[in-house]
Amino acid sequence: MATIFSRIVAGEIPSYKVAENDKFYAFLDINPLAKGHTLVIPKREVDYFFDLTDEEIGEMQIFAKQVAEAIKKAFPCIKVGQAVLGLEVPHAHIHLVPMQSERDMLFSNPKLKLTAEEFAEIAEKISKEIVCRN
Repeated sequence: MATIFSRIVAGEIPSYKVAENDKFYAFLDINPLAKGHTLVIPKREVDYFFDLTDEEIGEMQIFAKQVAEAIKKAFPCIKVGQAVLGLEVPHAHIHLVPMQSERDMLFSNPKLKLTAEEFAEIAEKISKEIVCRN
């Protein structure tokens, strides 16, 4: 059975897309730690991040870097933090979270409650800042 993330990539479940290419998809986390909290996933369904090929990990990091740069422009912050956890959904993914301090990356923090309109505005704001390089 396809993971929820594979179903998002297939368009079966809606998402707030930030960026996409032929191998990777970035969309807003629906339980964000901060405005701009984005997930980056490979389109190929792989449970464990380190089961991706070396080439895929490198390409995914480059894609994630482009998304992180756009997040930082859209939501000024000190840095965009990166976390690879992978226990909640069996599909490799990277969390990108705008940070003012390391506390902003604590996944035990309360999650933001945003409206559909707010999510759409955030996704559009980040998408406008994406600069994809090959």
